[in-house]
Amino acid sequence: MTKIRIAIQKAGRLNEESIEILKECGISIDNGRDQLKASSRNFPMEVFYLRNGDIPQYLRDGVVDIAIIGENVLIEKGEDISVAEKLGFSKCKVSLAVPKAVKYESVKDFEGKRIATSYPNTVKNYLDSKGVKADLHIITGSVEIAPNIGLADAICDIVSSGSTLFKNNLKEVEVMLTSEAVLAVSPQISEERKAILQKLQFRIQAVLRARQSKYVLLNAPNDKLKDILKLLPGMRSPTVLPLADEGWSSVHTVINKDKFWEVIDELKQAGAEGILVCPIEKMVL
Repeated sequence: MTKIRIAIQKAGRLNEESIEILKECGISIDNGRDQLKASSRNFPMEVFYLRNGDIPQYLRDGVVDIAIIGENVLIEKGEDISVAEKLGFSKCKVSLAVPKAVKYESVKDFEGKRIATSYPNTVKNYLDSKGVKADLHIITGSVEIAPNIGLADAICDIVSSGSTLFKNNLKEVEVMLTSEAVLAVSPQISEERKAILQKLQFRIQAVLRARQSKYVLLNAPNDKLKDILKLLPGMRSPTVLPLADEGWSSVHTVINKDKFWEVIDELKQAGAEGILVCPIEKMVL
């Protein structure tokens, strides 16, 4: 039986969130502790647990068919590899930072400076686009310490909360790119495995739509129903059902979570009552 081979990060937050989205897609993985390869018991899939930086080459060589990987890693090491789906988690920035005491005015301040980074291609391309030349020091481990020990004048690294920069007396001064987890595809994937990928994407899209939405039920007086319905989006349109109490209706709809509180406030002002909000497990269109 043909199985699609997926690579995910061996450890860390991206590993946990990758496993979680596969689980939400109904895919159970039989993996033991420290296992580097595992199979799903209910989906034609093999999982490879790899170092994040090695995944682009595994995709390029066709050792794995797909991967959940940080977009920033593809930009650095795999620009020739296509992205099938943006996944919306593990969001971060790739930024340039300097010591807090350094006065910073513009990217031109990096001219001739020493920059420590694990992302030399990203930094070079960014600085080249700005007409700036700098001396790059490639470091595979923690780069934040480099300015403190005199190895570099600045660093380029991933920034999530900014707490690591703060602890090392650094400040973020240039955001070169934003990143999130993506589903990447090997250029050598077979037609047979592409068919499995389509099934996986169908499930992933249902999960992602559900994560972005809330199911809302509310009661509305019929004389205010028209105004309330104007406020409501829906997959097609809101569902309206009569209540046992004459003159009232029950309205069911789906609201994007980013606009949720704004819409709820407007609904209350328009006369909606008994608003009930429920999470959505999956949303299939």
